[in-house]
Amino acid sequence: IAESQMMKETENILHMNLEFLPLKSYTNIVEGNALRIDWNDIIDKNECNYIMGNPPFIGARLMNESQKKDISDIFKGIKGAGNLDYVSCWYKKATDYIKNTNIEVAFVSTNSITQGEQVAILWKDIIEQGLNINFAYRTFRWDSEASLKAHVHCVIIGFSFFNRKEKYIYEKNKKTQVNNINCYLIDAPIIFIENRNSTLCDVPAISYGSFALDDGNYTINEDEYNKLVSKDKEISRFLHPFIGARELLHNEKRYCVWLKDINISEILEHKLIKEKVEKVKEWRSNSLRKNTVMLADTPTLFAEIRQPSTNYLAIPTVSSERRRYIPLMFLPPNIIASNQIYVVGNAELVHFSVLMSNVHNAWMRVVAGRLKSDYRYSSKIVYNNFVWPDMTDKQKEKLKKTAKAILDARALYANSSLADLYDETFMPPELRKAHQENDKAVMEAYGFDWHKMTESDCVAELMKMYQELVNKK
Repeated sequence: IAESQMMKETENILHMNLEFLPLKSYTNIVEGNALRIDWNDIIDKNECNYIMGNPPFIGARLMNESQKKDISDIFKGIKGAGNLDYVSCWYKKATDYIKNTNIEVAFVSTNSITQGEQVAILWKDIIEQGLNINFAYRTFRWDSEASLKAHVHCVIIGFSFFNRKEKYIYEKNKKTQVNNINCYLIDAPIIFIENRNSTLCDVPAISYGSFALDDGNYTINEDEYNKLVSKDKEISRFLHPFIGARELLHNEKRYCVWLKDINISEILEHKLIKEKVEKVKEWRSNSLRKNTVMLADTPTLFAEIRQPSTNYLAIPTVSSERRRYIPLMFLPPNIIASNQIYVVGNAELVHFSVLMSNVHNAWMRVVAGRLKSDYRYSSKIVYNNFVWPDMTDKQKEKLKKTAKAILDARALYANSSLADLYDETFMPPELRKAHQENDKAVMEAYGFDWHKMTESDCVAELMKMYQELVNKK
């Protein structure tokens, strides 16, 4: 392909046609499904030196039945393999092929295999077999040359069963020699951040918000809210602001019918609410899912209720990759949290300070999964595994002040959404300054040197602290 492209450029320069055919090629091309072919039938592994490839980029939820079967066959017996992207198969297939050889492999891959829950599922088994990562290009965007451009976020990973003395990480045209490269492509020990159901440190628990399971009957947009209230002024007591990630970030208004702790006789007095309850009961009763049918017995309630009774900290489940900080917000208990945000009850200013810091966001950027290219926050991977600092009373007081400074800076722009305020290009100077001071204070609480420490250094230290804490547990 490269030769053909250069020939075309040469023709354009010389303004003449050049003889190019017949093509002379001494390569051997075998057509077929690389995952179902025995690679030794193509070339004996003892005669192979290098494997290079750009396997297909297909997400775990986008594969067809044939591709799902490839995953199942390649990762037979490995728990959670159904959550792996298709590209993972080439890593496992290559690992099995290059055992007991000096073959080096390098694949261009979607960066998803170095993020979130996929890391432990894919890498734990093959690393324990003795595989080493020798070099890595950290996340970069690969823009397709096609007319319909596909922006794919990629990594390049070089690995083998022998350990190179010189290891390199490449990022943004910078080459850094490192001691080790782990599966998150960080210069840190080999660790695997796996799903954890409770917090590693002594901090408030996190959960999803509440889940209606109502066929849309209890979810109300602003127009419907206004119509309902105009018909029945008393009905507003049953309608609460309902907030998910989009409403939190963009100041959009949505409401829900919230009947928890409401007397049935009061519901029956309002025809519009009564009709909504009847529709929910009918829809749940006709479901093909047994659990949903059972919930028809309690049609006035959300299917899953996790609403705090006090002020809580709301974390969007998904946030743009363009933001340096995932915007969090304190909300009162009368605002109902949907399952599109995470809820941290009993959170204080100190918790807000640490979670809004670049220390926590750097950790999130490395270990969280992605939805397309956006950050997908996780309770079991990001929050529950995060190592919090041991703070003195003096440090806690300082964090409370820097947290309040962030909230005060936001209040200066009360008409702006969090999405506007946290746009990296347009972030107000008062807010940026407040965050910078908060970042410094949090790093000092960890004992980190904010003058010298890079984001990668910070995450590497957090991973070491995580491993030490896990070993103690």
